[in-house]
Amino acid sequence: MRLAFFADLHANREAFEACLRRLGKVGYDRAVILGDIVGYGADASWTVDTVQRMVDDGAVCVLGNHDEAAVRGATEHMHARAREAIEWTHRQLDPAQLAFLDALPLAVTDEDRLYVHANAWNPGNWGYVDDARMAARSLAATPQRITFCGHVHEPAVYHARPGMDAGAFVPRSDFPIPLAASQRWLAIPGSVGQPRDGNPSACCAWLDTDRGALTCLRVPYDHHAAAERILAAGLPPSFAARLAEGT
Repeated sequence: MRLAFFADLHANREAFEACLRRLGKVGYDRAVILGDIVGYGADASWTVDTVQRMVDDGAVCVLGNHDEAAVRGATEHMHARAREAIEWTHRQLDPAQLAFLDALPLAVTDEDRLYVHANAWNPGNWGYVDDARMAARSLAATPQRITFCGHVHEPAVYHARPGMDAGAFVPRSDFPIPLAASQRWLAIPGSVGQPRDGNPSACCAWLDTDRGALTCLRVPYDHHAAAERILAAGLPPSFAARLAEGT
């Protein structure tokens, strides 16, 4: 089976469409969306509708912190511009779209894999897996051999043998990574809609479960068009500027 992974879409239609086209060429059996469908970007309604259709067709989707905030209100941990985007997003979505987001699970177990937006130790508290120590903490919190999560916006792969510290590396685009059965793994495919590693290309990934190989991808897209949509919507200009910078 081939699984396609999308994380942190952030209402960026151009980036999501580019990733869907790229993984469509690869071919996959099921999509997994790792949360944060909305927030920051200008195409909240389209993105929610697209993900809902994918779920209706068999995709898996988990709740992200921006998805939760769009339904229940922004938290004090969000900065002022993010709260502004959340309030705008809430106004764009109809009751059915908000209900879809509200019903999303915090985590999904699929055979030897865990899908979650932030981490395994407390999925609803939105703590970041941003270093090897936090990756080890997340791995210790689940019996699943492979964890897929988002939230960080930078692609990373962590691995650990029992009783040893976690190692880490940044995956190369379009380079298969064998996920050795002797180790446990935590993979962050990076953000579709708002990468923050200095590379503006969208991130996504796919897993060949038969071969046990993960391939992360960087997908160029028209970030100028996405930025123009943000400005036209009256959202903070900094959200548009960062798309070209990948920050």
